[in-house]
Amino acid sequence: MRTVSLLCYLIISVGTTMAWCFHRACSWLGWLKSQMVFIFRSVGNYAPVLGFALLAIRFRGGRGGKDEPETSAENKPLETSSPEKLQEVYCDDLPKAAAGSEVSHQEPESKEHEDEECNGEEEYRVKTTDEFYCDYDSTWETEESQEGSSKRINRPAPSRHYKFNRFRDAARDMQNYRHDYPNTVQSWRKSAPEDGMPNLEFYLGRRTSSPDGALISDFHNQWYGQYDTLEFVHTYIQWLFPLEEPGLNYDAKTLTKAEVMEFRQNAIAKKNLLMSYKLMLDFYGIEMCDEETGQVMRSANWRDRFQNLNSHTHNNLRITRILKCLGTLGFPHYQAPLVHFFLEETLIHEELARVKESALSYFMFAVRDKKQRRELIKFAYLNYEHRDDFVWCPKKIQMKWSKLLKEKHGNKKVDMNLSIGNRKAE
Repeated sequence: MRTVSLLCYLIISVGTTMAWCFHRACSWLGWLKSQMVFIFRSVGNYAPVLGFALLAIRFRGGRGGKDEPETSAENKPLETSSPEKLQEVYCDDLPKAAAGSEVSHQEPESKEHEDEECNGEEEYRVKTTDEFYCDYDSTWETEESQEGSSKRINRPAPSRHYKFNRFRDAARDMQNYRHDYPNTVQSWRKSAPEDGMPNLEFYLGRRTSSPDGALISDFHNQWYGQYDTLEFVHTYIQWLFPLEEPGLNYDAKTLTKAEVMEFRQNAIAKKNLLMSYKLMLDFYGIEMCDEETGQVMRSANWRDRFQNLNSHTHNNLRITRILKCLGTLGFPHYQAPLVHFFLEETLIHEELARVKESALSYFMFAVRDKKQRRELIKFAYLNYEHRDDFVWCPKKIQMKWSKLLKEKHGNKKVDMNLSIGNRKAE
């Protein structure tokens, strides 16, 4: 009897304990459920805010403080995340191109000309402490000061002017181009063809472009005037205007040094490149006046084509690529007339508002000839509406030009009628 009582007591104790544990477990699960519901409701309430915050962070990171608003950059390396910004792989100091290379495209190092309107003796030497001194812009170096950026130790403090900071990013890209790519991204070398000359073969009509599958004659005969095709197809521009830097067409090949040399000596290839240039000029509402000088003017349908330029700003990147290609493959004298045209249209005629920043930060600095580049910058400064905000030239040079301008013309816009200038086609 005692054993039965003990057994009953144990059963009751175990049952009571299990019931208590079950009750506590249910209470804990109920609390956990309520907390999860609260968390999910909170996340749902704040999801839009978090989404906008992440989008803003991504947008800022993608722009990288750059000038160009577009994101479909045909003439930028595959690794770029912003329109015209190369990877942060360039050194702070650009070394000179190595001597003895197969082809040297480095801008002339001859004795610089003297500015006749600045008393004829003042050199374009600028101190590194100048407010708008840019260590990626060799435009203002003289023969004596061309020791390389690594020798400059008195650098100016970072400018608080946002336009200058954007220009400095652009200047790094353009300086690297003008000096024959001394800082070549490792991935560029991988994209270069190991053998053969695909770009030259394409321009000689021996192979088709990829992925479009068109011969150079097809582009000239069938694509000419097909504005919608030229606007919305993004794989042809790297074939028509190849560079020693890659674009976004994975099937296009970058130029090699040997290929550049052969191209520049081949009359057929250069003739076809000239036809490609005219094809794109027509697309932009421009026509060539003189094949010898490269002078250009508005075409008959310029209004419609200018509207397209303002609406589709990725064409700014295409124009930069075209200018670079002209300077690389034997037409450097075509660069300045085209840049002057865009400066005149944007600064004097006030057309092409969305091309203006690219013309100032990129187009001008694609010009290899240093004398012409200085003349273009001077033309831009003298015709810039708010000269206090002009950041594409050191303050020292601006002060000289401003003094000259006030002595001769007051504060009015002035067309200096440069020898490389273009006149408006009425």
